Amino acid sequence: MALVNDDLPLYNIGVVAELLKVHPETLRIWEKHNLIFPARRNKQRLYSNNDVKRLQFIHYLINEKGLNIAGVQQMISLYPCWKIKNCPGGKREQEGVVNKNKPCWKEQGTYCYVIEDKADYCSTCGLCQGDNRKAE
Repeated sequence: MALVNDDLPLYNIGVVAELLKVHPETLRIWEKHNLIFPARRNKQRLYSNNDVKRLQFIHYLINEKGLNIAGVQQMISLYPCWKIKNCPGGKREQEGVVNKNKPCWKEQGTYCYVIEDKADYCSTCGLCQGDNRKAE
């Protein structure tokens, strides 16, 4: 049994903004564009540890990868686990097949499971018509 529930709303907007070194209004803008969904208690936004990890990933996409909000929206739409509570996180390269083009939002240095990436099935399974290998 886990001692900490990473989906438990704990931090107010001021604390999270300070952690990320952004203005609180930036977090409100990201929420307005449906990038993040903080819990509310008495009209106050409360962020969980997983929310903070999501925000760190958004911050990385904007500041390190140069994406705008529309680009971030498109990118996170490719993550079926974005809104899932208790997402297990990604895998490291040495743990098996990973998609290196899709870093895990939850844990830096890991990648999403390939099984989530249905577009990769044709290049790996060889069972569909999209297979480019010659039949023997």
